[in-house]
Amino acid sequence: MDIDLMPKVAKKVYGGEGGSYHSWCPNELPMLKQGNIGAAKLCLNKNGFALPRYSDSSKVAYVLQGQGVAGIVLPEKDEKVIAIKEGDTIALPFGVVTWWYNKEDTELTVLFLGDTSKGHKSGQFTDFFLTGSNGIFNGFSSEFVSRAWDLPEDVGQNLVSKQPSNGIVQLPASHKMPEPKKEHRDGMALNCLEAPLDVDIKNGGRVVVLNTKNLPLVGEVGLGADLVRIDGKSMCSPGFSCDSALQVTYIIRGSGRVQVVGVDGKRVMETTLKAGDLFIVPRFFVVSKIADNDGMHWFSIISTPDPVFTHLAGRTSVWKALSAEVLEAAFNVPTDTEKLFRSKRTSDAIFFPPN
Repeated sequence: MDIDLMPKVAKKVYGGEGGSYHSWCPNELPMLKQGNIGAAKLCLNKNGFALPRYSDSSKVAYVLQGQGVAGIVLPEKDEKVIAIKEGDTIALPFGVVTWWYNKEDTELTVLFLGDTSKGHKSGQFTDFFLTGSNGIFNGFSSEFVSRAWDLPEDVGQNLVSKQPSNGIVQLPASHKMPEPKKEHRDGMALNCLEAPLDVDIKNGGRVVVLNTKNLPLVGEVGLGADLVRIDGKSMCSPGFSCDSALQVTYIIRGSGRVQVVGVDGKRVMETTLKAGDLFIVPRFFVVSKIADNDGMHWFSIISTPDPVFTHLAGRTSVWKALSAEVLEAAFNVPTDTEKLFRSKRTSDAIFFPPN
């Protein structure tokens, strides 16, 4: 595979006083287009309001920073108004209408990763706004608008044209938005910073896996996800997705080194990762990471709702399953070398703390 896998950062698409919207471009990160993956970030300032919209792609949203309120309307369902905060993950299937609001001083930042295979542009989300200068009803004639809403033409036209902004606005501090309801979170969001750990290795790292068991809506989205936090100088075992899934990874904080190896044992990427980077590991390619002194946290989606990984080092690796005779023949080494190899990493799994 001769394709640029180097990580990239998002670029601003639009914005104003209320906040901004950023996206990764498939022309700069070709694996987005090849893998039919979209990636974007929404950043809202205090009193910033992201106007109601729907998308041509199913997505997983992850709150990177801050806290706020999200409105979610699933097809033919009532509006759910939920409080969101750092660590929250929300599955957004096709057809869902959303809005986002930040009433706090700290910027609210939400990451969106999703599947664009049914979208208008491969590797890029297309949002359809219900209001604003680029809202859908701007394209209808006043006759159609008035008939649809059963309003006089002048009233309907006023509704359509009253909001001059595009995508994001800053509301007056006095404007009262709907209050979130605790019961609305059930089945809609999972906080990865508070959820039970699926993997917890002392001085190594921790993982929370998002799947159909702890957030059933990801089944409708068709994506799995995980939050990984590895400690300083810790290593993430070389591994690959054995069910032909793509891994899309966003670095939340910290830094570290990454290597990716592909067909014919060729190293196709080696670089330093830092906060804000996004990169994609192709199907069946093997990836491994080593954190710098301050550790490294990342959020990933996998293009299947219940992913399965094979690790090539550690207690759960495929090496431990293979017989001694096979290893000796495969590596072309004597028995004592095979025994030394097998005796290592007998207790470590997935993450390896520094020696």
